[in-house]
Amino acid sequence: METYYLFIVGILFLLAASDLMVGVANDAVNFLNSAIGSKVAKRHWILLVASAGVLVGSMFSSGMMEVARKGVFRPENFYFTEMMVIFLAVMITDVIVLDFFNTFGLPTSTTVSLVFELLGSAVAVSIFKIMNTEGETISNLGNYINSGKALAIISGILSSVVVAFVVGMVVQYIAR
Repeated sequence: METYYLFIVGILFLLAASDLMVGVANDAVNFLNSAIGSKVAKRHWILLVASAGVLVGSMFSSGMMEVARKGVFRPENFYFTEMMVIFLAVMITDVIVLDFFNTFGLPTSTTVSLVFELLGSAVAVSIFKIMNTEGETISNLGNYINSGKALAIISGILSSVVVAFVVGMVVQYIAR
């Protein structure tokens, strides 16, 4: 059985490297898409500012994933094999989703995608576990998913979108 886990860890390592590439590409797409499309500056200035943004973002984002990892589900209620399935599903989905969005030049947040991928895979594994456990019903989902923390993270994401929209609207109104 140890060979099985080593194989999964190897796949996770390859997916992590691939996810790093599509994640940085996603940040670059988010920076470059509207700036190049609207021709606000010369291309080399846009690329310089985008490079600085990606660099600063990667240097100061150390604790972002800890919030999602420690809050969305309760890892103490899962076996090691179930945790491996959860994280493998998250990594595969993240690479596919980010690559899809990057291919079509659509803006997306790597943090938001990871939070919802983690929540979705944890719910799926929890439901599978509940179905195969005698005496448990879907009402026991709260034992596996930290719904209060997950809702706090989701409401924080939604409120940041609303704040960004309102501030952007006010700045554009003043600037125009």
